[in-house]
Amino acid sequence: MTRLPVAKTYKLFIGGAFPRSESGRSYEIEGANVALGSRKDVRDAVRTAREAFPKWAGMTAYNRGQVLYRVAEMMEGRRAQFEELVGSQAEVDAAIDTWVWYAGWADKLAQVLGTSNPVAGPYFNFTIPEPTGVAGIVAPEEPPLLGLVERVAPALVGGNAVVVLASERRPLAAITLAEVLATSDVPGGTVNVLTGRKSELCPVLAGHMDVNALDLAGIVGDSTELERLAADNVKRVVRNGDGYSPWHAAAFLELKTVWHPIGV
Repeated sequence: MTRLPVAKTYKLFIGGAFPRSESGRSYEIEGANVALGSRKDVRDAVRTAREAFPKWAGMTAYNRGQVLYRVAEMMEGRRAQFEELVGSQAEVDAAIDTWVWYAGWADKLAQVLGTSNPVAGPYFNFTIPEPTGVAGIVAPEEPPLLGLVERVAPALVGGNAVVVLASERRPLAAITLAEVLATSDVPGGTVNVLTGRKSELCPVLAGHMDVNALDLAGIVGDSTELERLAADNVKRVVRNGDGYSPWHAAAFLELKTVWHPIGV
């Protein structure tokens, strides 16, 4: 008897689990059935990210670095699968190295971005970085894996929770990465990955009142309407570029200044 292989259905990644879209919809892409996310899926992902944010932000920076390094370790173990999905060994290598690079920066951002400010008075004055909150990320269409990692890693390293819209044309690498995140000590809900039509999901993410920052790197063309929606609750809108930089992480951090009297 000839055995038929089990066909995989690629689902969403919300709250550390892999649900189908609440709409029940899917679309065929890259030779597979992929969940077609809905507006309610976006709202569910944002709510889950908000609930997960305090735990991730409350971890020590060193511990967050350990978790991000664990993501790199798990990706290394599935290198062949990722290479088959994206068709590029160099892209997989760069994605893994990006996680390692940001893992190393986790406990150094405060020293680089923070400062002790000189003041004319008997006070200490410190500026320290804090996570913005829930970051919405529109991943680039290409490259499907590295483009996503280069935007998610800098948002995570500073303590933010993330809702990311994966590449619409090549989403399989993103959901496979979600399988890695689910087994890499990343608290459930810290990263949520949605697949589907960006034209349908982007306005919902941009206009959501509980999203604090928005990375529009994956938007090609005019983004005026999305920026207008983001302005309703004064979201920080960024377009993190390719490669890795501590300033990409800084785009998702707020600087808080603390005064303290000397001798008290």
